[in-house]
Amino acid sequence: MTREILLEVDHLKVDFASRAGLVQAISDVSLTVHKGETLGLVGESGSGKSVSAQAVAGLISSPGTITGGDIRWRGQSLLGRKGERYARSVRGKNIAMIFQDPMTSLNPLMTIGNQLGEGMRYHLGYSHAQARKRAEELLGAVGLSAPARRLDQYPHELSGGMRQRVMIAMAISCEPELLIADEPTTALDVTIQAQILELLASLQQQLGLAIILITHDLGVVAGLCARVAVMYAGRIVETGDVDTIFETPGHPYTQGLLRSTPSLEGTDETLLSIEGMPPSLINPPPGCAFLPRCPIGTDHCRKAPPMQDWNGSVVRCWKAGTNAWLPGVMLEPAAGL
Repeated sequence: MTREILLEVDHLKVDFASRAGLVQAISDVSLTVHKGETLGLVGESGSGKSVSAQAVAGLISSPGTITGGDIRWRGQSLLGRKGERYARSVRGKNIAMIFQDPMTSLNPLMTIGNQLGEGMRYHLGYSHAQARKRAEELLGAVGLSAPARRLDQYPHELSGGMRQRVMIAMAISCEPELLIADEPTTALDVTIQAQILELLASLQQQLGLAIILITHDLGVVAGLCARVAVMYAGRIVETGDVDTIFETPGHPYTQGLLRSTPSLEGTDETLLSIEGMPPSLINPPPGCAFLPRCPIGTDHCRKAPPMQDWNGSVVRCWKAGTNAWLPGVMLEPAAGL
């Protein structure tokens, strides 16, 4: 049975004006999120993960501009004059977001109770008393002790893990269908990271949420996500089922990411370092953006590669499936494919 499509991002382009020139932060991003699924969005810093999420959440403002493509929620555009009113009714209610740093995301001058209640009063029409009661329930649901007391506290009175739980409570307060988690554990220690990820997984099961999980941690993706999209230099270079991509990655960049990640299996395989730096997004190279760092790149790669099917995934590479770190060797498709 085909699952319902909630979100469609179609050839999205986002530019930022700067003194040095026009930064092409997102040059061609297309993805689809289905009801109840978890999509991992991975890539190194500066690849465009957070900008993509901010575009979906309607948080691109000057000097940034969405210059191309479309973002659709349940088939209806959120962009342009016609989409603005619809977007205001959707964002914050049907689409919610958890940010990287809860300390800078929470208002230091407002109590936790007022911040939690604000969205419910706007989107759900709750009274102050109704919002406060629901806020207490939400804080309990995300595992905060003494939730009634927390309502009157300020962000600086809570620990980093507690503040992130507040952010999660705010995100689910209007019972969204899609939750965008932008590296939600970056500022937390390892133990608290695990607790927050377990909480997200539990809430997804209870509420039937779809989640876009933005991270650079492939271990998190393997544990929580059903599908993954790999970004490099403002473009998605590979997308597909998590198991398939982890077993037989088709793009050289994806292969490099996986080879640079330590394994708990205790193998003797040497960890890989991808030499070089990502390209300038002010003057991106022609063709494949990964070409300057790719060990199997050729002159043909100076022509922009299309997204093409390979082994159940979709890969932006002329040599999809060739093992970039053992030239000339093709990766074997996963069993049954």
